Amino acid sequence: MGSKQTKYEKPDLTGKTVIITGATTGVGRSLAAFIASYNPKKLILAVRNRAKGEATLEFIETRNGHSNNVEVWDMDLADLKSVKSFAEKFIKEVGELHLLFNNAGSAPMELMKIKNTKNNFEVTFQVNYLSQFLLTNLLLDTLKKSASPEFPCKIINTNSKEHRLGTIDFENFSGHKSACHIYVNTKLMGVIFSNELNRKLKGTNVSSLAIHPGLIKSKSPDYGALQILIPTFSISKRNLGYSYYENCKEVKPSDKALNEALAKKLWDYSDKLLKSKVSYCSSYSSFSSSFRSLRSLKR
Repeated sequence: MGSKQTKYEKPDLTGKTVIITGATTGVGRSLAAFIASYNPKKLILAVRNRAKGEATLEFIETRNGHSNNVEVWDMDLADLKSVKSFAEKFIKEVGELHLLFNNAGSAPMELMKIKNTKNNFEVTFQVNYLSQFLLTNLLLDTLKKSASPEFPCKIINTNSKEHRLGTIDFENFSGHKSACHIYVNTKLMGVIFSNELNRKLKGTNVSSLAIHPGLIKSKSPDYGALQILIPTFSISKRNLGYSYYENCKEVKPSDKALNEALAKKLWDYSDKLLKSKVSYCSSYSSFSSSFRSLRSLKR
């Protein structure tokens, strides 16, 4: 599977720690089973539904013969305090992280209507983007401390080719027309975030990927999981500098996703939104300089 320019072998994750969000159904569950089979020191499944998390453990045991290296931890992406509590517990009790799979997300077909979380953000926006921005930022220092030239750490963001339909309007940020409109906007935000992460992480042994796993309804969850795993672990001869993948190949995302000025605005705007709800400090925040005037976001 994958292009002729790509070499993929089953990785050995001995001694490595991995977090996966969205591991209780579909691609995420298959992804967890594959990762568990690569012999990590610890695989943590961050789940909203404990019963579904335990069911994933049983699935992994059936597939691999054991799930001794897998733990289920509670985290609700629709609750910023839950995300922060998860990260604080992880840093205190584990303290090392080599792979972060931001795989969780809400799709428009799952929504009967546009609704808000307890943090008063639209649920798809918070689950698909803002909480993942928060989680990643809270764990960045741990990733950097865990990384080495021998094993560069990675942040893997499950995304969609539908990001090309997304828009970001800071003057009317919450003026969404439909659940589908919100969904594609969050996918654009996700690719922008992933690219901006790479700019900020330049010179470290940490990098970020955004990956479209395919339309899974027409394919198996295992196929979708491999669409994520192959770019994550392959040694590719191509390096276009986009860090965005479709069909296991690095491809150019939308021009909006590559807009550096837009990326800086979105990053700082996300900081502002989070700081209005939780005690939070981004390692790469430029909040003080960028938000002296909100007018700068409207230009």
